[in-house]
Amino acid sequence: MAAAGSAGPEPMPSYAQLVQRGWGSALAAARGCADCGWGLARRGLAEHAHLAPPELLLLALGALGWTVLRSAATSRLFRPLAKRCRLQPRDAAKMPESAWKFLFYLGAWSYSTYLLFGTDYPFFHDPPSVFYDWKTGMAVPRDIAVAYLLQGSFYGHSIYATLYLDAWRKDSVVMLVHHVVTLALIVSSYAFRYHKVGILVLFLHDISDVQLEFTKLNVYFKSRGGAHHRLHALAADLGCLSFCLSWFWFRLYWFPLKVLYATSYCSLRSVPDIPFYFFFNALLLLLTLMNLYWFLYIVAFAAKVLTGQVRELKDVREYDTAEAPSPKPRKAEKPLRNGLVKDKRF
Repeated sequence: MAAAGSAGPEPMPSYAQLVQRGWGSALAAARGCADCGWGLARRGLAEHAHLAPPELLLLALGALGWTVLRSAATSRLFRPLAKRCRLQPRDAAKMPESAWKFLFYLGAWSYSTYLLFGTDYPFFHDPPSVFYDWKTGMAVPRDIAVAYLLQGSFYGHSIYATLYLDAWRKDSVVMLVHHVVTLALIVSSYAFRYHKVGILVLFLHDISDVQLEFTKLNVYFKSRGGAHHRLHALAADLGCLSFCLSWFWFRLYWFPLKVLYATSYCSLRSVPDIPFYFFFNALLLLLTLMNLYWFLYIVAFAAKVLTGQVRELKDVREYDTAEAPSPKPRKAEKPLRNGLVKDKRF
């Protein structure tokens, strides 16, 4: 295994270097894998995966705990707050979901920021170091294990929440896939002791969610009490701009050039026979494609603003029209003309 070099951190590559070196390493690994298949996968799981049943049980209990906590916070805090602030009915219905996510992602991102910049971990400034001294079954530092437990259990809860608690939107299927992929990455990276790169992935993604939910909350509060509040409107506009910029910078610039470069190219330099190389890089690439998919939504929204099609920010991440089947009308009610309820996004 390679150790950290004395010359200091390796310079961050360009997109061209990422494609050239990452693709070249993947092709070389594929050609050199003589016994790739289910047999190798089973041996890899038996030899390198370290995940005890009590840890899985703790993860499941954590997911249940997040669900119970959200229900309590919604009924005892968020809904009374929306009523007290006299939010419009449409905004009052959406506010609890955004408030819940904002509080979690703010805490989660603050903690990952502390791990990367408030400790001696060099992962952000030197991403290849996530694979220095890697070995099977190595101990996971307690501070990183706490982050994994909180994040893994929350994404387990989020799968249930997307299906049964959150408002259904046009990209909810993609969001559901995102939660499944993220949970798979969290659990498997912990089991294979790729926790160092996992913290870097979480840091680069959570900041966008903080800004997204912050902006949505200000959108909901700017029309409270039957009056227009300029401070919330300004915060929503600035939050939207910050969200768009950070999405590109963190998820489409830093994420591929720091994380994908380290996992696809640097990992094989440090650990030539690193287990489940293709599995993890495939999931990370899928995560990149989903980030690009949502960025196209952001670009579409920006185009609508520039062309005058959208004059006022209605609801961040809701700039597209989501059509969801309306509930069956009661006998005393007449069905809507279109039979559909449209949910404006952005």
